[in-house]
Parts: sequence; structure tokens; C-alpha cells
Amino acid sequence: MSEMMQAAVITGPGVAAVQLVPRPEPGAGEVLVAMEGCGVCASNLPLWQGRTWFDYPALPGAPGHEGWGRVQALGAGVQGVRVGDRVTFLSYNAYAQYDRVQADALVKIPASLDGQPFPGEPVGCAMNVFRRSAIEPGQTVVLIGAGFLGAIFTALATARGARVIAISRRGFALELARRCGAEETVILDDHQRVMERVRQLAGERGCDRVVEATGHQWPLDLAGELVREGGKIVIAGYHQDGLRQVNVQLWNWKGIDVINAHERDPRVYLEGMRAGIAAVESKMFPLKELITHSFSLEELGRAYQALEGRPDGFLKAMIRIEQ
Repeated sequence: MSEMMQAAVITGPGVAAVQLVPRPEPGAGEVLVAMEGCGVCASNLPLWQGRTWFDYPALPGAPGHEGWGRVQALGAGVQGVRVGDRVTFLSYNAYAQYDRVQADALVKIPASLDGQPFPGEPVGCAMNVFRRSAIEPGQTVVLIGAGFLGAIFTALATARGARVIAISRRGFALELARRCGAEETVILDDHQRVMERVRQLAGERGCDRVVEATGHQWPLDLAGELVREGGKIVIAGYHQDGLRQVNVQLWNWKGIDVINAHERDPRVYLEGMRAGIAAVESKMFPLKELITHSFSLEELGRAYQALEGRPDGFLKAMIRIEQ
């Protein structure tokens, strides 16, 4: 095995290159993973686009955090995993041929999912968002933003017995939401029109849960309008590019609960990833169908451009990694 590897490096805003860098060696309690692929996450768009608080170049392989592959080597003291096991994991440098991972930060992918891309981190995130939302049978749930996370959430909420109204600016995403179980869909085009349409569907009282999954200001405003008194707003979008304002007067008057559904405890993340594997095995949602675009390591820039522009038919991109 060569002591060098290829890794994508974001060298500046909007610029990426593949460089030859030293391959990491697993230390005590670590494993070396030969990468198969890594998902591309919208939360990293600010790093790609450039912000004053980022330094460049980024570390080799960063900010890839949705990786999966096969265990190549074990560090001292590692138990419970073997060379050759297929795994998904928590890390931040997965846009590379190899990644060094803490042995307690990975989850084994069962043989039943061999050959299927499995970005465990975003799947686990979606499972944890659903858990934190506390969906109950018979509730009316509005989902604003029917992307990758939204499609998984829709399938899970529908299976729980909730009525899901999916809202998105993209017709493709709404069609997919319907296939995942959404009872109604609404185009996100005009604030007042969306409010009127949801009230027609849900009644003047409003919705039990509103899940904001876009990461933008306007849908956050809309969420406050659509939730019922005593309901819950679930913030699942990535608000990583600056400050947000909310109508605290309205939110306070309605007496709503606001749930920031992003987990930061690695143990909880891993629980979500395990739950996601079980859900995919039981065909609760079509993971293969949700990964719509594939790019090589050399095409990381194109992947981020697709994520920015979201062309018709785009939902989730992955970077495929050749050894």
C-alpha cells in the first residue's frame, strides 16, 4: 500500500484541486478506511463559497463528513471491527482515498446493503430530526424544504401515521415527496399564497408540527405563521451563513416549542446512523433514489456547483472515490 494518497483540497473560495498527500496511519483506537464515497452536504457551502471566518487552503479531504468505505487497517487496541468490514462513520476529511477514523465513531454496514452507497451521517441526521420532532399519529405536519433530509422525514412521518404537507420551490422535489408519502404538496413561490393554501388544507388552527429544512430566512418566517398555538417548530435546515431574525412576538403569543434538531453528541449521531441502517434495510425510504448525482474526486467543484444551482432532478450528490 502506497504511503501517499489522493485527496481533494479546497484551496480558496470556489476552487478545489486533487493533491497527492501522505496517507494517514491509524493510531491506538483508530482504523484506516479505504474510501468508497462521500456525500456532499449543503452545510459546507459557506466554506466552498468563502466567508471571512474561513482559512484556506482547507485540510486535505475536508470538509467531507458523509463518508463510507472498507476498513483497511487497525490501530492498536481496536476491537469489534475487522479489516474488510464495510463501515460508515463520523469524520471530517473523507474527500480522500483514505480516512483515519476513531474506532468508536463508526458503524458497520450489513452485507444486505453491499454495493449501495451509504452516507451514514446525513441519514443519521434525518433519523434524529424525526426523533426530536416527536411526531404522533393523526398530526398534520408541514415540511418546508423537500430535499434529501425532507424526503426521509416524509417517509418516516407518514409511516408513523401523520399527514404530511410538503412545501418546496422545486417540482421534482415535490413529486418525490409524494412518492415518499406526502398527502399534499405546495409550491414555495409566494408567502401569502402558501399560507392560504396550507390553511385550506390544515384549517385555520394551523399545523401541529412545522419542519423548516431549507436553512433560509423566508421559510423560517413562514414556519412561524403556519404552526398552531402550542405546536412545535423544528429547525432542521442549516443556518450557517449568518444571523437570522424571528418574530418572537408571534412565537411567544402562540406559545410554541422551538426545537433545534441538530445533534452534536457523537453517541446520539451513531444511534441515528444505526437506526438509519435498519430503516433502509426495511425499505422505509428509497435511499438509492435519493442520491441523484455522482462525481469523481476531481469533480468536487462541479458537485458544489450542482448543490448551489440545484438543477432539475438534483437532490443529493456523492463523490465516488477510486482506489
